[in-house]
Amino acid sequence: MEFGIALPTDAESWRLAERAEALGFRTAWFYDTQMLSADCFVAMGAAAMKTSRIRLGTGVLIPSNRIAAVTANAFATLNKLAPGRVDMGLGTGFTGRRAMGLGAMKLAAFEEYIRVMLGLLAGETVETELEGQRRKIRLLNPELGLIDIKTPMRLHLGAAGPRARALTARLGAGWINFFSDVPGAVAMLAEMRADWQAAGRSEEMAATAFVLGCVLADGEPYDSPRAMAQAGPRAAVLLHRAADEALSGLPNITPVPEACRAAVESYVALARGFQPKDAPWLENHRGHLMFVKPEERPFVTGELIRISSFTAGEAELKRRIGDLRDAGYTEFTVQLVPGQDQAIEDWGRIRKAFL
Repeated sequence: MEFGIALPTDAESWRLAERAEALGFRTAWFYDTQMLSADCFVAMGAAAMKTSRIRLGTGVLIPSNRIAAVTANAFATLNKLAPGRVDMGLGTGFTGRRAMGLGAMKLAAFEEYIRVMLGLLAGETVETELEGQRRKIRLLNPELGLIDIKTPMRLHLGAAGPRARALTARLGAGWINFFSDVPGAVAMLAEMRADWQAAGRSEEMAATAFVLGCVLADGEPYDSPRAMAQAGPRAAVLLHRAADEALSGLPNITPVPEACRAAVESYVALARGFQPKDAPWLENHRGHLMFVKPEERPFVTGELIRISSFTAGEAELKRRIGDLRDAGYTEFTVQLVPGQDQAIEDWGRIRKAFL
């Protein structure tokens, strides 16, 4: 099993990518969340110039936020800087769209976007809709060498539902799964593998596990300041999802653990007072996957962190990751939060156990 890091993108994320490369991580994934963090392609370009081996991926890019031609050009530009090291991760959108009060984009539009993007990267003339009219478009000057559309890039899709998984299989794409509990992740991978097989994919496909967590020292509680900083943002996602459902009617695919129901319901009650009234997502998603806001701290309990994240001692974390490896996950990726860069050393130590 390979290891990766995921980053809420900083203009200087190259520093962590450089350290991850030195520690032997295979991939650095950059979040595409324009309302929350820095631009992923700018940061990946800088990382490409500072590294030579580590793969660079969008984890994940949200198609609704830029047209397909712009995305194709951006990937082809990055591919010239880091040929053979580019992972094109795409998804229908959670964080980057919820921060604007939107649900996931429609799967048909998602598939069409990928068709256009891949066609352009293959050097084809593609017909697509632009400003309400059908237009033929093509990357016009690839022979000048300003971009690279010859060196292969890997496609990965973040897919939670059965229709999205089926699309992943049809495209022969790798799969990205953001989760918290190992049994659920193992079951979901079994479903994804069945989809790959049904689509005639006999080769081993990439399956990337995305988590947040904290490597606890002996006797360190789940709600220690360090655990709260590194894993608390993952626990807070349960609060954000519940508030989105209650206030905006957006679907919540994360069941609320019974042990944490009171805390989650108390947060939703607080969220009903978020301002402005017609845009509660502005406060609800501030700090999403980055930090625990002071007002939500009373609801991010040690139990919520334990249930929702990969927070445990080294031995337990190695056991969980080993179960994911044995189930068929090919990469274990842990997200680092701003201001907690030293956590990469802890996860680098965990990685060594799987060499």
